[in-house]
Amino acid sequence: MNFQEKDTLDERIEFMRILSKQFLLRAHQVDIEGSFPYANIQDLKNTGYTALTVPSRHGGEDISLYELIRLQETIAQGDGATALSIGWHMGIIMNLNEKSSWDESIFKYLCKQVKNGALINSAQSEPKTGSPTRGGRPETTAEKSQNGWVIKGRKTFTTMSPVLDYFIVSATIKETNDVANFLLPRSTKGLVIEETWDSIALRGTGSHDLILDNCLVDDEYLVEKFSSNGKRANGWLLHIPACYLGIAKAAQRYAIQFAKEYSPNSIVGPIIDLPNVQQKLGEIELKLMQSEYFLYGIAKQWDHSNDQAREKMGAALGAAKLTVTNNAIEVVDLAMRIVGAKSLSLKNPLQRYYRDVRAGLHNPPMDDMTIQLLARDSILNH
Repeated sequence: MNFQEKDTLDERIEFMRILSKQFLLRAHQVDIEGSFPYANIQDLKNTGYTALTVPSRHGGEDISLYELIRLQETIAQGDGATALSIGWHMGIIMNLNEKSSWDESIFKYLCKQVKNGALINSAQSEPKTGSPTRGGRPETTAEKSQNGWVIKGRKTFTTMSPVLDYFIVSATIKETNDVANFLLPRSTKGLVIEETWDSIALRGTGSHDLILDNCLVDDEYLVEKFSSNGKRANGWLLHIPACYLGIAKAAQRYAIQFAKEYSPNSIVGPIIDLPNVQQKLGEIELKLMQSEYFLYGIAKQWDHSNDQAREKMGAALGAAKLTVTNNAIEVVDLAMRIVGAKSLSLKNPLQRYYRDVRAGLHNPPMDDMTIQLLARDSILNH
């Protein structure tokens, strides 16, 4: 059984729910150990999920952004770390197709590898630059040699590093001071993963450091040079809030089930009948509805817009991420208030959801940057 055999989005979501239930069963152990969800990623590869965003011209399904976020959200209801990890791979393929920023021959080669199970992610963050969205210049360097390019540096937050086959590495070209992206296969000599990931949130993402010790790559692996025309709008980054929406829905599901079953001897019947509990459940439902309408609506707008219209959507995309992520944090908090002190037990999934949704504040775009962008748009349009 695989995703390619499913004709509709509803069928694909239902199939993903089956996988997601397995991910939920494995999530606690991965979190406790701080290990990596190898089995989950393998399931996604085996079922053909990881190739769904490959364009149709290269033999893929070319799914829409709306389809992607619905499927990513479903993964996250089982395990947020798995969703965020695979979301980068899925979104990058989608983005490369939409932007046509690489030479078509190397993109075609990459798509072929992805259809055969290869996984890719960007390695952009560095210890001294922070988030690349804030404009820091990479200290990782690329120097021209007779045989290609020599890449040297260290990258942080390289999500899914235990299983990546390709890394998109940003580097400053020594000769010109330009910034460029290089495609590095995992087999590249001098490429080493240093296991540094010790976050208390999304422990299963394997976001270790990538060490580049004089890595030599061919000329053709310089895949993109950055222009000074500013950041382009990136619809694919909606996979991030989709992840946190899924985690919030998992918290809601747990809180409702708990409230239906828990009946202390101080009352008659389960606590779900209490007005104060129903008040919190209503608040949770409202925040999830707000998040769904915002996130789904922006994704559909992106899917139905041309390139020119998409470039004007930066503020709206950021607003969707800000709204959904902050709502998710509030939803998990409300769920924990319903469950009470038991929610802080290490065996209880709510404490994991609580830690995991906080990570959304540190994924791009950051809240302060979104607010500034909204302010600029508001000033220009009024």
